[in-house]
Amino acid sequence: MQMYVNHTVVNYFIIKGISDVPEIQITIFILVFFVYLITVGGNMTILLLICMDSHLHTPMYFFLANLSIVDMSCTTATLNRILTSFVSGDKTISFYGCMAQTFMAGSLTVHELFILTVMSYDRYIAICNPLSYHLLMNHRNCALLASLCWALGFLLVAPLVGLLSSFSCYSSVEINHFLCDIVPLMKITCSNTSLLDIIFFIEGLFLFTIIPFLLTFTPYIFIIAAILKIRSNTGRRKAFYTCSSHLTAVILLYTILVCQYLTPSTTSTLDSKKRYALFNTAAIPLLNPLIYSLKNKDVKAALGRQLKRRKIFT
Repeated sequence: MQMYVNHTVVNYFIIKGISDVPEIQITIFILVFFVYLITVGGNMTILLLICMDSHLHTPMYFFLANLSIVDMSCTTATLNRILTSFVSGDKTISFYGCMAQTFMAGSLTVHELFILTVMSYDRYIAICNPLSYHLLMNHRNCALLASLCWALGFLLVAPLVGLLSSFSCYSSVEINHFLCDIVPLMKITCSNTSLLDIIFFIEGLFLFTIIPFLLTFTPYIFIIAAILKIRSNTGRRKAFYTCSSHLTAVILLYTILVCQYLTPSTTSTLDSKKRYALFNTAAIPLLNPLIYSLKNKDVKAALGRQLKRRKIFT
């Protein structure tokens, strides 16, 4: 580590963590550990059911499988660092390890936004244009849409992390966060961040927020209009129940992301941004299996079939 007039060329960072109060460290570890286990267990259950049960080999569940992979990967890339730091007592992370974590967390979040957009269009075609559903949402098109979502996640975040990794001058090696993220790293760098600020603002506001938000919610407007035309109260109630659950999850995700990334980064808001990030990386992946799958009758039926097949219960 080389020192220059209150500035440092760093080879590693020290991640401060969720809280530096010694009395609650064990409580934080236990809570994070159980959230991690439940999140991975719930999403892994959904993924295995979709793979093993032929009744779930449909476009909707194919995209749900992608969402489960994203949630498990994002949780592992972020919360796993908290757990290992507590066990080992080592809060340091290498410079390139920090950049890799920033890239993975950002890419997986962007991928989730786009996969939710694709899922909304899948429901739109199924409800508003059911006769063309199997033609439009065939295996080839589903694979292309999923691949496009993965590619956009990596390609859109790569310029941000590429610029960030070119900065070698930092005023501190301590990151006031529980993971490496763009916002806290930009806060402590002493390099010129003008270009990064512009790209981050444009991508964050338009490519990560407004455009996917509009693309996700526009189909639901037509879906709701179609639901209102359903004469059966039972059918209308069932459709509204499904859409309201999905919309609640999407609105919650976008609200958290806006508060985390698009609000002013003053010193007083750093801790609040940390809480938003924790909710995004822990609560959202935990809630997704409940909202999208575990409350779904098809998934419950598939789980029952798999348990009966293995004679776990009669």
